[in-house]
Amino acid sequence: MSLVELPTTAVPPARRRLAGRGLPLLRGTGLVGHLCAIVLLGALLVAVFGAAIAPHDPDLTNLSFAFVGRFQDHYLGFDSQGRDLLSRLLAGARTSILGPLVVVLLSMLFGTVLAIATAWKGGRFDTIVSAALDVLFAFPAIVLAIIASVVIEPGLKAASLALSVAYTPYIARVLRSAALRERSRDYIAALEVQGLRAWVICVRHLGRNMLPIIVAQGTILFGYAMVDLAAISFLGLGVQPPQADWGVMVATGQSGVLQGYPMESLCAGLCIVVVVIAVNLLGERLSDRSTLVTR
Repeated sequence: MSLVELPTTAVPPARRRLAGRGLPLLRGTGLVGHLCAIVLLGALLVAVFGAAIAPHDPDLTNLSFAFVGRFQDHYLGFDSQGRDLLSRLLAGARTSILGPLVVVLLSMLFGTVLAIATAWKGGRFDTIVSAALDVLFAFPAIVLAIIASVVIEPGLKAASLALSVAYTPYIARVLRSAALRERSRDYIAALEVQGLRAWVICVRHLGRNMLPIIVAQGTILFGYAMVDLAAISFLGLGVQPPQADWGVMVATGQSGVLQGYPMESLCAGLCIVVVVIAVNLLGERLSDRSTLVTR
């Protein structure tokens, strides 16, 4: 039986009333889920258009304005190099948000393919892949990203690729359990009897019915990827100055904290915290909803 065919009596009445409201993707997440989605949508729009709507050049330096507070149309003041803080926050959203998004997409793609393939094939193939994934578990994600940045070159590309590889076994293990559960359902056997090819069943039916769990896990993973990439940039191995990035701004703002001007580190850190909290809260609610639906 596919997930679409599950009886509505499996869902408590209160949950059913809540699930019928809001956008289809956010049904069942409640008011908090919708508010978090609005925050994330706003952050994504800023990441895409932030550099275009920045009131000033984010890289323009003027040391005579170093650590100057709010001044005319410079609403957040200046950093240690006399650059407009608001403009750098808007421009830095691109790497701070789109970078983790790339990590999530790549790791979810690799993890989903491996999970479905191992659940479908089983046997020796499942054993070999599971053993390889267990080896990757021995390497913490951020350590692997740091090694890649040092060996290849400091920058966002190497760190993002390394994090994508490091996150893959976590995603594959969670989704493999869901894929095995779907693989054992009657509708899969019925589709096989009809003569459909394996890849058609996996893509059009099995994978589609796993979509709520995939979305929930990807949402949760985004928060981890954002924190890890910000930490790598903070260490000087991610985005390189003078390019604007929230993690870089937290690092370069340390001198201002010691001199009594914490605005740069405070604003950049607050942006990271708000986005991570929003994405984690939304991910938890999506995860609860997907668990409820698959019962």
